[in-house]
Amino acid sequence: MTQPPSGELKWWQRGIIYQIYPRSFQDASGDGVGDLRGITRRLPYVASLGVEAVWLSPIFTSPMRDFGYDVADYVDIDPLFGTLEDFDALVSEARRLGLKVMLDYVPNHTSSDHAWFRDALTGRGSAKRDWYVWRDPAPGGGLPNNWKSHFGGPAWTLDEASGQYYLHQFLPSQPDLNWANPEVQTALLDVLRFWMRRGVDGFRVDVLNLLAEDERFLDEPLNPEWRPGMIEYNQTLHVYTNDQPATLDYVRMMRGVLDEFGDRMMVGEIYLPVERLLRYSGTPQQPLAHLPFNFHLILLPWDAGQVRAFVDEYDAACREAHSWPNWVLGNHDQHRFKTRVGAPQYRVAQTLLLTLRGTPTVYYGDEIGMENVPVPFDQMVDPAGLQQPDVPSASRDPERTPMQWDASPNAGFAPADATPWLPLAQDFARVNVQAQEADPDSDLHYFRALTRLRREHPALVGGDYRPHESGHPNVFAFGRTQGEEQVTVLLNFGAETRELGETAGGETLLSSLGDRPAADAPLRPHEARVVRR
Repeated sequence: MTQPPSGELKWWQRGIIYQIYPRSFQDASGDGVGDLRGITRRLPYVASLGVEAVWLSPIFTSPMRDFGYDVADYVDIDPLFGTLEDFDALVSEARRLGLKVMLDYVPNHTSSDHAWFRDALTGRGSAKRDWYVWRDPAPGGGLPNNWKSHFGGPAWTLDEASGQYYLHQFLPSQPDLNWANPEVQTALLDVLRFWMRRGVDGFRVDVLNLLAEDERFLDEPLNPEWRPGMIEYNQTLHVYTNDQPATLDYVRMMRGVLDEFGDRMMVGEIYLPVERLLRYSGTPQQPLAHLPFNFHLILLPWDAGQVRAFVDEYDAACREAHSWPNWVLGNHDQHRFKTRVGAPQYRVAQTLLLTLRGTPTVYYGDEIGMENVPVPFDQMVDPAGLQQPDVPSASRDPERTPMQWDASPNAGFAPADATPWLPLAQDFARVNVQAQEADPDSDLHYFRALTRLRREHPALVGGDYRPHESGHPNVFAFGRTQGEEQVTVLLNFGAETRELGETAGGETLLSSLGDRPAADAPLRPHEARVVRR
């Protein structure tokens, strides 16, 4: 595959996607929950980061039992966040600032409050009954099979009035839609059209690989590696509910609708091994997802050798599949990456994310080094944690806490007399945007320096990737090359100074330690360095 010059790349290939969790970004109404007017107010800051697009986690009408991932109306805004007019104003401001807008699209399930499901509950003869997945009890009574919910417990709930069970791979209040029904397909594809007509540029598609189920509804095999303390969902191997053949047909339908509108895109939430992940990747010959999310940097141990081995494998696989790579270190479902890799390695990880070949996705607050916030059980709100109290890692609250804007009460996220929906980090008076704006050596300025390098050096966007032998197991070095330009990235995963010789040769463009080491200078502990050869 010939690498296209960076000038010929699509916006979703050349730019950085910035994820905003709306509940936690900026509260303009004073109720302690973020909203659309708050996001619109902060868009100039987002644009100053040098990103291409903002992705908003769900803002649709919802009872908020899973904080928006339980949709009760796909074509309206929940009053908690504002109105359709507020959304239109947000899009307008984003356009003025040169930002694309992406929405979270949740096609696998609705809220049990959705009018479709309420109709389905009226009886087996309902016109909407087959819009959801129903099964009779097992021959001896009880659950139809052993399928598990991601949030703990069975994936089936009995509708006592009809004597049938309905499928829900998440909360009982999130019934799964039946994508095998053409009427469901039409309704959900029209949702995409509705939002693109309002100016939306792309979609992050929730749990894309779960849309289809094996029609035999067989028990899933037990996972021999499951141990107490692991989430209950992992007790079984999900061979009949995950990555089923029909799913690709549904993805093609979505892609066809996006292509009706020209330069639009979708990125799919998919947790799968590389060879299965890339089956969802769109090419000119295979119109599927533009970007199947690659979450492997989140899941891997933070080890130079293992990270390099995966990067080599994934980059080669993307070339073979004619797929564009993408990279993620954190999101609303995964703990903050600074907490995960440790403060000394924070800038090493940030540098890796923003210099590898492919599209990076950045989670709000990671640019200032926000970390997990401990949330005691009596303040926990995440259903994944509340339903699995014996699994401390199940709650996603620690990575969803309010953005830290300044040192004022509530960190500038909400008025001083409001109670934020989740507790603030104890370090917000020190770790916040205002403080870091004033400090030229801050994490925020380092993030902007990285995004500026991407704009100034096309090799960091459209260039080839090639690993270099560093001679040290805890140093990952690689080159990005486009035309005559050669840029080398040096990442020290360890606490020892390392001599790299010619590998470190060239002009230092950026060091995570804030200075400009001379050519061939040793790579210092926990240092990330970008060099032009």
